[in-house]
Amino acid sequence: MAAKKATQKTAQISPVMQQVSAYIARTLRRPLPAAVTEKTKHHILDTLAAMVSGSRLLPGLKAIAYVQELGGRKEAIVAGSRIVTSAANAALANGMLAHSDETDDSHAPSNTHPGCGIVPAALAMAEREGRNGTQMLRAVALGYDIGTRLTMSLNSPEFRADGHSTHSFGGMFGAAAAAGALAGLDERQARYLLSYTAQQASGVSCWMRDAEHVEKSFDFGGMPARNGVAAAAMTAHGFTAVDDVFSGERSFFAAYGRKPNPKELVRGLGKTYEIMNTNIKRWTVGSPMQAPLDALLDLIRAHGVKAADVAKMVVRVSHQGANTTGNRDMPDICMEHMCAVMLIDGTASFASAHDVKRMRDRKVLELRKRIQLLGDDALSRAMPSRQGIVEITLRDGRGLRHHTRAVRGTSENPMSRAEVDEKSYDLMAPILGKRRARALCDSIWSIEKIKNMSALRPLLRA
Repeated sequence: MAAKKATQKTAQISPVMQQVSAYIARTLRRPLPAAVTEKTKHHILDTLAAMVSGSRLLPGLKAIAYVQELGGRKEAIVAGSRIVTSAANAALANGMLAHSDETDDSHAPSNTHPGCGIVPAALAMAEREGRNGTQMLRAVALGYDIGTRLTMSLNSPEFRADGHSTHSFGGMFGAAAAAGALAGLDERQARYLLSYTAQQASGVSCWMRDAEHVEKSFDFGGMPARNGVAAAAMTAHGFTAVDDVFSGERSFFAAYGRKPNPKELVRGLGKTYEIMNTNIKRWTVGSPMQAPLDALLDLIRAHGVKAADVAKMVVRVSHQGANTTGNRDMPDICMEHMCAVMLIDGTASFASAHDVKRMRDRKVLELRKRIQLLGDDALSRAMPSRQGIVEITLRDGRGLRHHTRAVRGTSENPMSRAEVDEKSYDLMAPILGKRRARALCDSIWSIEKIKNMSALRPLLRA
């Protein structure tokens, strides 16, 4: 009789849930292909660098002060501080740190920033559970696979258009999967994990109106990381839940999405690793600004363009990109401002992308009057490829144009290990010091040698 009941219960679980829960449960025993291992290192280091640099920005400062008041069991470190707190608290703070800036990675097809939610959750749970570097690598790659597929299964463009925050939903499921694997959950527990994640999944895209990036950092990184760790910890503690939140009456997919496609969750799972399709930012600015800055730099270098030479400049991106970055109040998400800065400086640095006072500089403001940002139908149709066109009319009457189709750092034009290392080191050295920043970079490149991820604490502490 007991066997018959078990068979009936298994039959009620959808093939999608069976495959996803089994994939999560077996993650730590499943080797990654060499190329995936290498790319995962890139994204772990890139996210750690975003966390460290973000610890000195407003959202990061708020997050650190908040979790310091919470106290908590000493399970995981908050980067850029001396706080060791509970895994959930550390995940919350580090997630906010990771998206304090526009430095963290992005996955265009799913409309998510995976790293800022997944890596902090994985690091916190790896520390709590005493996991090694290889297990951390496998859990992070899993998080990217599950989180990105989740919003793609909801048709991410439509889901975003309806006002939902794809960044929150995808990051949360990715964080939960990574944390759940590191907590050692079996297949049944993995199903419970996903149910608790679905109950916590939330987020509306009013974050676009957040002038100080604080709520946005919570929505993109802090909330997904914290909730993912909480779901994993509760399940590991013995909480039971619905066996299949993805199917049946009042399921997750019945509640969300116009025409969801649950099978997207398992499409190519174990063969197509979505971390390979995730972008690392060359520039520490918003994603829609990457292509125009690439294009502008090419024109500056090819033609020796100076700010004084420019009579007019037109920047073309997708309509979504223009809406997100047009005349914003923050330098790192304001297209017109950063293009003006690049024309004046010849490049765009982390410092210039965070110099709020410079937004009132008369020289910059005068140049901005000559820069026009337009949404382009053709570039909108090219999405999720974030392309950009820069057209410059010089004072001598010449016209220059550059169309960036594959941004540096995307899967079509990936950054090298040396480039990721240089970016990460430059972000961390001012806070950690040159010696520790170098040691942290080297540790991630050889992360398989780390026996316990808590060994990174002295390097992340500031």
